[in-house]
Formats: sequence, C-alpha cells, structure tokens
Amino acid sequence: MVVKKKLVDILNRIVKRLLDLCGSLVFLCIFSPVFLVISIMVRKKFGSPVLFRQKRTGLKGKPFTICKFRTMTNDRDGDGNPLPDGKRLVPFGEFLRRTSLDEIPEILNVVKGEMSLVGPRPLLVEYMERYSPEQKRRHTVKPGITGWAQINGRNSVSWDERFGMDLWYVDHWNIILDLKILLITIIKVLKREGISAEGHVTMPEFRGGTKG
Repeated sequence: MVVKKKLVDILNRIVKRLLDLCGSLVFLCIFSPVFLVISIMVRKKFGSPVLFRQKRTGLKGKPFTICKFRTMTNDRDGDGNPLPDGKRLVPFGEFLRRTSLDEIPEILNVVKGEMSLVGPRPLLVEYMERYSPEQKRRHTVKPGITGWAQINGRNSVSWDERFGMDLWYVDHWNIILDLKILLITIIKVLKREGISAEGHVTMPEFRGGTKG
C-alpha cells in the first residue's frame, strides 16, 4: 500500500507539472496582447521598471524572485522613506489588483518551475522565522498563483484561517482539486471578491503567534 501511494503521488506530481506547463503556455499565447498593453500602461503610469520583483519563499523554504506588474508609485516622505501602501496605490494600480491582472507575470515563475498554477500563495522570506513547525508545512508543495485560501476569502480572511486552509490543501491536494480551484478562481476574479483585508490595501503583516 505504501509503494502504491508513493507511485500515485509521483504520478500526480508529474501530471501537475504538465498541467502547469500546458496551462501557462496556453495562457501566454492567448493573453500576450494583454501582457503587452498592461506593460505599456504601467510604464506610462509608473515609469521603469514595469515589473515588481520581490523575494518570496518557495518549495522547501527555498527563496525565489516573484514577478508582478507594478501597482504602486515610488513616492517617499521627506526622510526618503516610502509612503504607506495606501498612498502609493494609484487608481490604475488598484484596478490591476482588483482584477488580478497584476498577477499575470507570475506565469513566468510557473514556467520556470518556481511556482505552480495552484498552491499556497508565496509569502515574504522574512516570515519564515515566524512560522510554527506546523505552518512551515505549507512549503512542502510549490507555491501557487491561486489556491484553496484564495477561493475561500483570499486577503479578507485572518492569518489563522489562511494557514489552516493552506495546510488543508497540502494534506488533500490532487489534480481534480486543482482543476476545481482553477475554475472557481476564474469566477472569483470576475466577481472581484476578497482583494483586501479590512483596513489594509491587501493583507496586514504576519508577525507570528497564530495557532499551529
């Protein structure tokens, strides 16, 4: 039984990677004009660079650089410190976030094998030292563009709830579940649900100390 389970798991992972590659390439072919138009608009609104790059934690805790379209200006205060997110998020950037179009460049991370179409969202590298041992299990699978937490509240749920859903996905993932999540994600994006946590542009900082 153990050998059979391992073989099924290996097969699922192979199929998941094929789904990631095929889905990403089809997406790039269909939406390349959208990618180009948004790139031009971001350059016009924010200047260079067009892409926002940031270190995130991936599979097995390995850092990688995530790519997204910029949604904020580089405006700073008199001391040279960046202004709060809410003051740097202009209407066009808010539109990109509300429609999830800012996430499109992450497809490149999927093609490179750093991310999957479905999985726990990759979080900041500095959060790693704040996780409990149980919370760290979210890194036993590749991070995703969308995931179980994203279709069940996205940024509007608490960190406790989010980590709980990430771990549920880790323990129950399979190809059928991934396909279900992808389908529901499309519906959620069209409805523009759960973009921000109350009182925040996206999610408040994770400071540790949650359950698990």
